Amino acid sequence: MAADEVANLAALLADRTRALFCLSLLDGRAWTSSELAKAARVSPSTASEHLTRLVEGGLLRERRQGRHRYLQLAGQREADLLEHLLGYVGPTPSGHSLRASTASAALARGRTCYDHLAGRLGVAITEAMTARGLLEADALTVTPEGIDWLADNLRADFTGTRRPIGKACLDWTERRSHLAGAAGAHIRAHLLDQGWIRKVGTGRAVALTPTGGQALDDLLGLSAV
Repeated sequence: MAADEVANLAALLADRTRALFCLSLLDGRAWTSSELAKAARVSPSTASEHLTRLVEGGLLRERRQGRHRYLQLAGQREADLLEHLLGYVGPTPSGHSLRASTASAALARGRTCYDHLAGRLGVAITEAMTARGLLEADALTVTPEGIDWLADNLRADFTGTRRPIGKACLDWTERRSHLAGAAGAHIRAHLLDQGWIRKVGTGRAVALTPTGGQALDDLLGLSAV
């Protein structure tokens, strides 16, 4: 029954440690079980038990390489679910330490949301593209003009793409939507490859580089983000 499935899913995320594991994996990378245990401040054996439940429940997938066990979110669907939950609960206090506040501010400025950009940077790019008619408002589907623009300026080719090219993802810090889907993933990858954004620390935060700022100004008229 659907009610049983919803209850089982809710139970998976009802534990703080399991929820923290899932949120840590929103950067799209594979983490080892020992790295996740350290991040959650739990013992390796406790982490292993929780991770096994998340894998069996379908939220995570694992790969074994040598003696290491690597965990990732099962896919974009699971990442979308977590971002929607974050959007529902809204911004939360980051803690009282300077380090926590600095990390929270960096995430708000710009971050990865699984495989696309979020935060003020992601929203600014999305809104600039919408204003130029490259995206449809609200749903953020990519217009024919947007397909041509992405191909001409960012070397995008969506031939054979099975996922939606563009869709809206509610940004939990900005309370507005940013671009997800294949187009959002391509923009993030292209900006990283070109050195227009750089990773900040070991988490999900990213920052616009001076070269990237000039490039986005030239392409989209974004003079400041």
